[in-house]
Amino acid sequence: MTITVLYEDNHLIAVVKPAGMLIQGDATGDLSLVEAVGDYLKTQKDKPGDAFVGCIHRLDRPVSGLVLLAKTSKGLERMNKLFEQRQVKKTYIARVQGVPDIHEGTLVDFLLKDEKTNKTKAFSREVKGSKRAELRYKLIGHYGKDAMLEVEPLTGRPHQIRVQLAKMGHPIKGDLKYGYPTANNDGNICLASKQLEFIHPVKNEPIRITAPSPDWTKW
Repeated sequence: MTITVLYEDNHLIAVVKPAGMLIQGDATGDLSLVEAVGDYLKTQKDKPGDAFVGCIHRLDRPVSGLVLLAKTSKGLERMNKLFEQRQVKKTYIARVQGVPDIHEGTLVDFLLKDEKTNKTKAFSREVKGSKRAELRYKLIGHYGKDAMLEVEPLTGRPHQIRVQLAKMGHPIKGDLKYGYPTANNDGNICLASKQLEFIHPVKNEPIRITAPSPDWTKW
């Protein structure tokens, strides 16, 4: 497959993940983004042997957009620390059902994931086993009766954006798992990773990587 590269240096590579593609391989055997980027790097280097590709962060399969991967173990280890220390600013774009009454705000919930169903529940108060989740959102436009939101998750919990927006009463278009009434034609959801900002862990330079906007005609 053709890889769209947004940024690349000796340690890191940022690419666009198509909606519906896995980040890492699983039991389905479907081509993963890690495998596709590995093939790309191997072709670029024109050397025998597999290229190193480290998974720094993940997007759910039905989510599209910017993904940052590591080309070296040093890059992987140091970027993992930046994510753990919340020193990476992540920005997403979402199309949601309806328009929030409050056009800009912060959501704080406590999330509990059910591993058997691979579904996360959001609670207003802490419950046993739950983890605190926080995100900021801002209305950036309208799409018919739906809203276009810019979302900045301040924590990194499973399905965080999907479940927190749903709890607010505005599920993401196409997201049947979290309450949107109908599926999209391709089975994916209208959520895209748009931008990452951080200090490069090796070069110590500010980095801002931005993906192209989603294809609104398909959203």
